Amino acid sequence: MEKRMRTSRAHALTGQVVVTCAAALAMVPLIGVVIMALGEPDTQDSTIRLSDSFHFGNFKAVWDLADMGTALATSFKVSITATLLTLLLSVPAGYALARFKLPLRNALFFILLAGLMLPNESLIIPLFFDFREVGLADNLIGVVLVETALGLPFGCFWMRTFFRDAPHEITDAGRVDGANSFVILVRLLLPMAMPQLLALIVLSFVWTWNDLLVPLVMLSGGRELTAPMSLATFQGQYTTDYTYLSAGAILTALPVIAVYLVLQRSFAHGITSGAMKG
Repeated sequence: MEKRMRTSRAHALTGQVVVTCAAALAMVPLIGVVIMALGEPDTQDSTIRLSDSFHFGNFKAVWDLADMGTALATSFKVSITATLLTLLLSVPAGYALARFKLPLRNALFFILLAGLMLPNESLIIPLFFDFREVGLADNLIGVVLVETALGLPFGCFWMRTFFRDAPHEITDAGRVDGANSFVILVRLLLPMAMPQLLALIVLSFVWTWNDLLVPLVMLSGGRELTAPMSLATFQGQYTTDYTYLSAGAILTALPVIAVYLVLQRSFAHGITSGAMKG
C-alpha cells in the first residue's frame, strides 16, 4: 500500500513538473512580446532586450494610429453576436439530435459534421458571392451570419454529446410530472450543462475574435475593420517597427485573455467533462 502511495505521489510530482515546464516554455514568447512592446519607440531591431525604462505610451500611440478603439468595438459586436447565435442554435439542435427520434437523424448529424471537415477557405468565396446577391456583403450582418454558420457544426456536436450522455432518468421524471420537451430542456438539462455551455461560449468567442479570413473577405469595402484586420493593416504600414507591432498584438489579444481568465474554471471543467464523456 505504501509503495503504491509513493508511486502515485511520484507520478503526480512528475506531472506537475512537466506541466510547469510546458507553461514556462509557453510564456517565453509572450514575455518577449511584452518586453518588446514596452521598449523604445520606433525600434527597428527585432532583438528582445530590456530598455532603461518602460514606454507605456506605445500602447496609446498604437491605439490612435490604428484606430484600435473602433476596431475592438467592431470585433466585440461580431464576436458577441455570433457567439450568442451559435449558442441559441446549437442547444436546441444538439438536444433534438440527441433525444428526438427524427427521420434520418444520423444522416443529418453526419451532414452537419461535414462542416467540421471542410476548410473555411473552400466556403468563404462562394458565400461571399451569395451574400453579395442578397445585399449582405460588406456589412457586419453578413460577417455574423457566416461566423455563426461556421461555428454551428462544432456547437451542435458539442451539445449533442452532453445531451446524449445526460441521465435519462431526469427527463423521464420530468415527463411523468407533465413537463414538455421545452421545459425539460430549459429547467432540467440546461442547469446541468452550464460548464459545457460556458466552454462553448469561450471557444466560439475566441474563434470568432481571432478569425481574419471571414471579415477580410466579407468586409472587402474596407469601411469597417475588426481588430485582427486593423492589426494586419497596421502591420503593413509599420512592418519594421517591432515595438508598435508588439503593442498592437497585445491590445488585440487582451479581450480574449480577459474572457479566458474570467471563465477559466468553468472552461476547464467543461472541456474535461466533455472529453471524459466523449
